[in-house]
Amino acid sequence: MTLLDRWGPGNALASSGGRTRAIRAVYGADRIYSEMVKRAFELWAALPATAAEPLYVESGVLWMHRGDDAYVRASAPILHDLGFAIDELAQDEAARRYPQIDFRGVRSVWLERKAGALYAHRACAAVRDLFVQAGGRYRTATATPGRIEHGTMKSLRSGDGSRIEADVFVFACGPWLGQLFPDVIGDRVRPTRQEIYYFATPKGSEAYKLSNLPIWLDFGKRIVYGIPDPDGRSFKVADDTRGETIDPTTQDRTPRSEGIERARQFLAERFPELATAPLASAEVCQYENSPDGNLIIDQHPEARNVWILGGGSGHGFKLSPVVGEMAAGAILEGKRPPEGFRLARLAGATARKTQFD
Repeated sequence: MTLLDRWGPGNALASSGGRTRAIRAVYGADRIYSEMVKRAFELWAALPATAAEPLYVESGVLWMHRGDDAYVRASAPILHDLGFAIDELAQDEAARRYPQIDFRGVRSVWLERKAGALYAHRACAAVRDLFVQAGGRYRTATATPGRIEHGTMKSLRSGDGSRIEADVFVFACGPWLGQLFPDVIGDRVRPTRQEIYYFATPKGSEAYKLSNLPIWLDFGKRIVYGIPDPDGRSFKVADDTRGETIDPTTQDRTPRSEGIERARQFLAERFPELATAPLASAEVCQYENSPDGNLIIDQHPEARNVWILGGGSGHGFKLSPVVGEMAAGAILEGKRPPEGFRLARLAGATARKTQFD
């Protein structure tokens, strides 16, 4: 087996780049995703990690709703059925537990206990290392799909001009899927610009460490989320609202002043001690949005030996081990991927939604 990776594991241009990603099981009434998260926890735990370099840190996720909390309420019975604990907290109880947060304007608070942060870049490198240890060949290279003839693809063309032949080809190329398969995917996977900010925490304070403050989501006109640093060095703040459509290769990755100012206004409201915190660093990445926010796991409609995986839509990283497992089951054992992940659903699709809709 050969793995081609254009810029290396967890690189800054990939949807899987960056330091941390959240893993949580609340998915409204979409039971299949909660089930996938349960399996993902098992698969993430099977990867080699150490106390000094963990791949996962449990913290819980705090769901704060300014309006209707139907999304979490619909998920609560599913989580209980799967063995995940989730508690609704009274306002005064939430304020007592988390004095860092100003809960004014929040109508309901839920704490999803079995949830936390995955070290994204570190996890990608660990998967690459295991692949090589198992006998796989890893190359940092580009490739373009070859011609499809008589229902199969015979080879790829590598960036150095060489041909790569294989029995099966799997394309898990994130926001570049539309460029590689303009007829099958095209603009149905829409890369959007997303900015992430890291604000410095008060010197000597441990109040904003992941051990003392869970990952949080604030649901209002916009959905803002954050991941406290496990080491307490910075405070990650990001806006889940879909940004403008971009080319993931050429987009300007310089944070914009209006986004930084909006994040500061949010901090002043919800985390007032950080209202004037220095901006320590920032990242510009992308989501790879499918029209309905659901994943893509399916065969190319014209090539039985070509598989397309993607459509992470801002929530796919946590599920990636399960996506790989599903793909392997489909390719090696003939198991059908879930119907909602098939390519046929994308035909003529124009609706845009997120996994919080």
